[in-house]
Amino acid sequence: MNSTKTTARWAGFHYLMYFVTTIAANELGHFVFVDATVTAHQMLTHILQFRIGLLLSLASVVFFLLAAWYLYRLLKPVNKDLALLLLLSNLGGFSLWCLSLLNLFAGLQLLSGADYLMIFQPDQLQAQALVLINLRRDSAAIAQIPFGIWLLPLGYLVLKSGFLPRILGLLLIADGLGLLIYVMQYVVWPGYGAFTVPFLAVSFVAEASLTLWLLIVGATELRPVPAVAH
Repeated sequence: MNSTKTTARWAGFHYLMYFVTTIAANELGHFVFVDATVTAHQMLTHILQFRIGLLLSLASVVFFLLAAWYLYRLLKPVNKDLALLLLLSNLGGFSLWCLSLLNLFAGLQLLSGADYLMIFQPDQLQAQALVLINLRRDSAAIAQIPFGIWLLPLGYLVLKSGFLPRILGLLLIADGLGLLIYVMQYVVWPGYGAFTVPFLAVSFVAEASLTLWLLIVGATELRPVPAVAH
């Protein structure tokens, strides 16, 4: 039980660090939920802050992957296959998120003023940089597919675990479905972002609640879980 509680708290710690680094990255980089011109302005006028924001964004998904690893270890006794699914889904989102950030690195190159770019007009370089910044947003939205999927087995395992509150499991399942609805809205009706605001609110409540519970309480009242055939 002590080992289980320790694993739960490590999961909560890495989830918390994911939140902290994500917020810091967005504050410094200005590349989430903002117009592409805002991001380009940050690249041109606050280059060091922008690069630190990129670094923190990379760190955030590393923390998120580590949180998934500890959750896999915590929930594997409930159902090993579903625990593996949540880990692999998180890894898929991790990969897509890192690839999405490559677009921002490419945008930095275009706006760097390097000599080899002198063959292009400044407005051409800025236009290409804006395309890459918008492409980063699109690819980050696509990354929400595996990030949404991972929440479904996570929520189910929390629901069935016997040592985490069942309400957290229900919230996480709602969170996963909400993220998948967000992706559909983004692709089909990109101009109607307000439609998914309630789902994003549920997402924050679900994952913040899980983080705090794991970090503060850990895992309690462990009950034997019936063996699941593999």
